[in-house]
Amino acid sequence: VTRRYLAVVHGAKIEDEGTIETLYNRHPRQRLKMSGKVEQGKRACTHWRTLARSRGFALVECRLETGRTHQIRVHMAHIGCPLLGDPVYGNKRGNLLATSDNGRELKDFRRQALHAAILGFEHPVTGEMLRFETVLPKDMQRLEKFLERL
Repeated sequence: VTRRYLAVVHGAKIEDEGTIETLYNRHPRQRLKMSGKVEQGKRACTHWRTLARSRGFALVECRLETGRTHQIRVHMAHIGCPLLGDPVYGNKRGNLLATSDNGRELKDFRRQALHAAILGFEHPVTGEMLRFETVLPKDMQRLEKFLERL
């Protein structure tokens, strides 16, 4: 299975590329959250590549080797680069944007800046390799254009 996601993260100092591999399980104290900082759990692996940088932000492509609940959100936060608009694993939206002069585009972005761009898998009957690719939704296209202007 091939899974590639595009995400806008906080932290323009993110490295050009890397791999995050952790054990993965429920957060030991906040049971609604997942965590990559646990002593026991399943293996989780995310490969990322930085596509563009802007003042304080980066557009990254994440390729999943495993598929755990909230994996990209947890792993990006783990390296100090949470997803824009992620109230659970990132900065609290109000605190982040209230002090920001980054414009209306950021303040009006009402969800996690994460998009499933590519899904590929082998058809279970025919064995044919299938690949599905989608363009960024309009709100993320506007966000990407705005970040290019910063």
